[in-house]
Amino acid sequence: MPIVFEFEDDTLYTAVDAKPKRSRRLRRMENARARPDVTVLVDGYEEDWARLWWVRLRGRARVLDEGVEADHGLELLAGKYAQYREAAPTPPVLAVDVDEWQGWSGTDGWLDAGSRQESLR
Repeated sequence: MPIVFEFEDDTLYTAVDAKPKRSRRLRRMENARARPDVTVLVDGYEEDWARLWWVRLRGRARVLDEGVEADHGLELLAGKYAQYREAAPTPPVLAVDVDEWQGWSGTDGWLDAGSRQESLR
């Protein structure tokens, strides 16, 4: 499932955007409530395969239905995505507290811990 996201420290935030959906009660949120151990895979594709990369994040998900942290996550997302400033999503917000980062790039091989968030910007 493709998502947009933003980080603060070791927490990834994502939300349900305003595009039309059958329901605001999405499977990804319900799955996170039922099984909070999650994996997020972020990849960067380039025609030049030497520039391919991916980062896998494993962590614990929390569904924020309201509150200060939910509002903060939405503010972070709006700061990154113009679409969220124009059509702001509302809670729930999915927060993933990342415990493990692993990545690879075609030019650098395995990514170390120091390059983890920088590779996702």
